[in-house]
Amino acid sequence: MTPIIEENKSLKNSNTFGLDVTARYFATINSIAELETLLRDARWESIPKLVLGGGSNILFTQDFNGLVLHNAILGIEKINENDAHVFLKIGAGENWHKIVLYCIENNYAGIENLSLIPGTIGAAPIQNIGAYGVELKDVLDSVEGIQIPPASPTPFFKEADQCEFGYRDSIFKHALKNKIIITHVTLRLNKKPLFRTEYGAIRELVKNKPLSIKAISDAVIKIRQEKLPDPKVIGNAGSFFKNPIISEEQFLLLQKKYPNMPHFTEENACIKIPAGWLIEQCGLKGKRFGNVGVHEHQALVLVNYGNGTGDEIKKLSERVQATVFEKFGIKLMTEVNII
Repeated sequence: MTPIIEENKSLKNSNTFGLDVTARYFATINSIAELETLLRDARWESIPKLVLGGGSNILFTQDFNGLVLHNAILGIEKINENDAHVFLKIGAGENWHKIVLYCIENNYAGIENLSLIPGTIGAAPIQNIGAYGVELKDVLDSVEGIQIPPASPTPFFKEADQCEFGYRDSIFKHALKNKIIITHVTLRLNKKPLFRTEYGAIRELVKNKPLSIKAISDAVIKIRQEKLPDPKVIGNAGSFFKNPIISEEQFLLLQKKYPNMPHFTEENACIKIPAGWLIEQCGLKGKRFGNVGVHEHQALVLVNYGNGTGDEIKKLSERVQATVFEKFGIKLMTEVNII
């Protein structure tokens, strides 16, 4: 089946910043067969392509003069099970939080700390999404997809240890960027929960309750709803910046000047610093610059107050980066994909 191609399609409802940009061509993909049919069509071979899921991790600074593929491949299938784990193969177009709730309902543990993260299953491996001590790589089994021509589209498969996962990073951002389209992700969920409550806010919210994956999920949802703005109310893409990881030597020098600097010890004697704290210390939290600004409750989040443009948000992000670097000598990297 050939998917319908729309021309000059507004993407305002397809990105969580609510930016009114246009795609020259737009197609919704509901199956692998539709995707393969489209990729074999010579009309689209030489033009830029952009795969769009929930649009929650993207900043459009201009119209997209190419083909936007909205990945809407759905489905949840239990493909394997053993004494310790359940393996779910999930369509890339499924909503991430819906899958978290599905797992909690079926008592499949491992992703409850990742509750309420916006976006789709297909985008999760690209970013190696993470929150509150858990990352996708902890539960990922494999990724399947289609390689983008010039040659005829061919199946793609990688196991978790082949994905080169790092902090908010993966092979899909580097060697395989713009070369594959993810169609399915298989998760390895735990039958016996390993509760992760080391973050203070979670520990505080569950301390007087029976511990369960639902209790942890409810706590995470409450924390996120209190800290992060709803994109349906105010345009945003969640955390705009990664938490920077610096050397222990650089941290110790900064700690002398800022003894209350929060930090987390990482591998290889590195230290992770909360980017929101750095931005807040620069006096930018809650600041508005015309139609855009830094959110009043979470400095990691840049917001569109309704009439902002992608270019305005991009310039604000550069202003935040420059201010933090001037004060701390730390370069903030963006999480959001800027187009």
